[in-house]
Amino acid sequence: MMGWTSTQRNVATACFLSWMLDAFDFFILVFLLSDLAGYFKTTVTDISIAIMLTLAVRPIGALIFGRLAEKYGRRPILMLNVVLFSVFELLSAWSPTFAIFLLLRVIYGVAMGGIWGVASSLAMETIPDRSRGVMSGIFQAGYPCGYLLASIIFGLFYEHIGWRGMFLVGALPIFLLPFIYFKVPESPVWLAAKARKESHALLPIIRSNLKICGYLVLLMACFNFFSHGTQDLYPTFLKVQHQFDAHTVSIIAICYNIAAMLGGVFFGALSEKIGRKKAIMIAAFLALPVIPLWAFASGSVMVGLGAFLMQFMVQGAWGVIPSWLTELVPANARAVLPGFVYQLGNLIASVNATLQSKIAAVQGGNYGLAMAIVAGTVAVLIFLLAAFGRETRGMKISGAESVERQ
Repeated sequence: MMGWTSTQRNVATACFLSWMLDAFDFFILVFLLSDLAGYFKTTVTDISIAIMLTLAVRPIGALIFGRLAEKYGRRPILMLNVVLFSVFELLSAWSPTFAIFLLLRVIYGVAMGGIWGVASSLAMETIPDRSRGVMSGIFQAGYPCGYLLASIIFGLFYEHIGWRGMFLVGALPIFLLPFIYFKVPESPVWLAAKARKESHALLPIIRSNLKICGYLVLLMACFNFFSHGTQDLYPTFLKVQHQFDAHTVSIIAICYNIAAMLGGVFFGALSEKIGRKKAIMIAAFLALPVIPLWAFASGSVMVGLGAFLMQFMVQGAWGVIPSWLTELVPANARAVLPGFVYQLGNLIASVNATLQSKIAAVQGGNYGLAMAIVAGTVAVLIFLLAAFGRETRGMKISGAESVERQ
């Protein structure tokens, strides 16, 4: 962030925090699957449907809020997103029945779906071009940072506040609103496009870029299987298969989320030197030899080491994605198209938690095997898909320069 203006730093901070707190609210649920199964008198597999539904409806949120951001600006829609996902996370604490809980998670998923595209476009359009790889890693690190925050809150407060209290804590993102309102300006790229009265019609953009859109949806499906396939059931794997207590689960989760943040920043910065494609391919390839340690080790130390290394690679590959997607799509669709293809990939990967829990059930509760099958498969696919992608390192995005002069 050397040489950035205070405005650029404020935008980067707000976008990072928005994505971090969104992820925090999502990952609260993964620590509570067994508790909710007991409360609603059902199984972990049934409760995991809530994760699937949340992920499945995120493309709807990406489309709705992305289109609104193209029309009304990134900043006000980002604020609206933060309000909505915080409110519906809060309401989840008072779900009287399993059906209502699922309904609230669906509405939460729609609100969650808009954050990534709107926040990433605001960040990438505001910072200097030379810093986009680093910012990409920092921004994407907000996701494991949210997971880390959920891990800490779970470890410190779960035994005192219970599962309902964990959802109540999910209202915290509301306190980000004053900072965005007073300190974050609108995207200079959006302001310039508005002055030129550019068209933001989505269907013509998709039709004229059909090949790249199809490629990105497939790529993001693999990426979302990569992240959710190594994260969502991992606390359950630690609690149920290894019989670790809440404190041990929290410590391991904290360690692997620190690794995830380090990996995202490292490979994001590396992509400025060696290119987006090579950085992703290296991270995906290096995840493969880690799988035996990550999924089949015994003892908290070895399991924790495997989790640390796995998330360094998984989120290392992810750390390149915000900049790469922004650079691959047309300029007049950056708020809607990256988020939309990302969340369509999420829709395809939304079956992950239910799929893995069913595989584990068939294998006598072997969550490690279920996760290893998914992680190994998509690591290979990501390596191959990235190899066929277009390199975009060094691409210029107009608008950052105007902010630098402020």
